[in-house]
Amino acid sequence: MIELVQIEKHFQGQAVVHPLSLSIKEGEFLTLLGPSGCGKTTILRMIAGFEQPTDGQVWLAGQNVTDVPASKRDLNLVFQHYALFPHMTVEDNIAFGLKMKKMPRAQIKERVDEAAQMTQLSALRDRFPHQLSGGQQQRVAIARAIANKPKVLLLDEPLGALDLQLRKNLQSELKHLQRTLGITFVYVTHDQEEAMMMSDRIVIMNNGKVEQIGTPREIYARPQTLFAATFVGENNIFSSPEGLIAVRPEKMVAQREPGAKKTGVIEDIQYLGSVHKLLVQLDGEPMKVTVALDISDERPWQIGEAVGVNWNDKDEVMIEP
Repeated sequence: MIELVQIEKHFQGQAVVHPLSLSIKEGEFLTLLGPSGCGKTTILRMIAGFEQPTDGQVWLAGQNVTDVPASKRDLNLVFQHYALFPHMTVEDNIAFGLKMKKMPRAQIKERVDEAAQMTQLSALRDRFPHQLSGGQQQRVAIARAIANKPKVLLLDEPLGALDLQLRKNLQSELKHLQRTLGITFVYVTHDQEEAMMMSDRIVIMNNGKVEQIGTPREIYARPQTLFAATFVGENNIFSSPEGLIAVRPEKMVAQREPGAKKTGVIEDIQYLGSVHKLLVQLDGEPMKVTVALDISDERPWQIGEAVGVNWNDKDEVMIEP
């Protein structure tokens, strides 16, 4: 559906996005994940046509759209700040793009009905944005975008301004909506959990470069670089003669009996409901490691207690620095 061919972007001679090639399949939920300023929004804006790549090409549904203006591309962008028209009702906000396209009135009504129903806004159609909560306003922005039936929906941190519980609800709603519509979603976030929960594939970005592309499972189980290993989920990083090794906390075992790979002292115990964590300062090394204990592990541990830390060789993942 979208093909980026060696696109790059420079601002005042500085590379913000290093040469990047990426194929996004039809109906895929692809997330660009990375810290602020890593270039993910710039990539989205180049796909949308709001930024011109310094070099490279953007293809949409088999057409080279690199020089095609944003208004002529068959896609819609949803921002964190919903950009609703304050003087228009929910219904008029949703219908706005369709009216601009001079669509017949009966068809507009049909599209608005459908979009309002999908985003659970049918009961709020006559309200104005200031009468809505943040989550409802965000749903209006999404309804307005999907009413156009674009081939691609681009979403830039769309849930960033919402509180945690609401974000969680809207994450599931968005994922469900994307499956129902079959529209290709390209989603930008810096929230690892959000990316893991929603995406078919994740592109991890750092300093304008791609660190890794993969499914949530691949990225979690087989991170390729130090950045990918530490940005998504927790990880313990060790140096070995071959290079750097990452071992996830849940693959680590705390033991009192001798024969562990490392020994240390428990510095902190964190109880997080479904999981206990031990923070262990290793003996003779500057490193601290995190050991996640199984919920069924009833052994009492004390801060200051000496402990052995062990893991299986098969759970080590070699990573690039």
